[in-house]
Amino acid sequence: MYSLVQKPAPDFTADAVMPNGEFGKISLSSFQDKKYVALFFYPLDFTFVCPSEIISFSNKTKEFEDRNVQILGVSVDSKFSHHAWRKTPVDQGGIGEINFPLVSDLTKEIARDYGVLIEDAIALRGTFLIDKSGIVRHATLNDLPLGRNVDETLRVIDALQHTEQHGEVCPAGWKKGEMAMKPSAAGVSAYLKENCKKL
Repeated sequence: MYSLVQKPAPDFTADAVMPNGEFGKISLSSFQDKKYVALFFYPLDFTFVCPSEIISFSNKTKEFEDRNVQILGVSVDSKFSHHAWRKTPVDQGGIGEINFPLVSDLTKEIARDYGVLIEDAIALRGTFLIDKSGIVRHATLNDLPLGRNVDETLRVIDALQHTEQHGEVCPAGWKKGEMAMKPSAAGVSAYLKENCKKL
């Protein structure tokens, strides 16, 4: 999976359930030169950790939009299963009307291309941040029982966009608005002089 970092994100065109609840088609390449993409895989609809992650992403949709990031969720379920899950009340294990597309990877080709498919059955919890040029810049992988931290995804997006805009690198735990560092020996020295006790 990690071999995708710094490489073009594998393109796909697939069925999806759109934010308005209608069926549609999603092509990853349609976002190139327009938006960043936060692409995340989850194992299955109607399971346990998954709804908490999807609702967490949906609740923070505006924070992603403010950063010009398109969220895409992907599982090996059909578009009909995605649709039914959206129609199931949250207090009954559903996800409600979420604010981003859910992509159907019924053939499992997308999960396979991204290296997250296990036992030729379901996807692990893989998260990929793709820049506007279509290059994978960040990838994480969680085992099935381990839910993601959506705020960490946003933090890494902030770091990526900071490096693109300012040519600086972002040290451990960096958050938007904090001091970053120049990618030089002098830059490291200046940063550590100010921040080593905080690390």
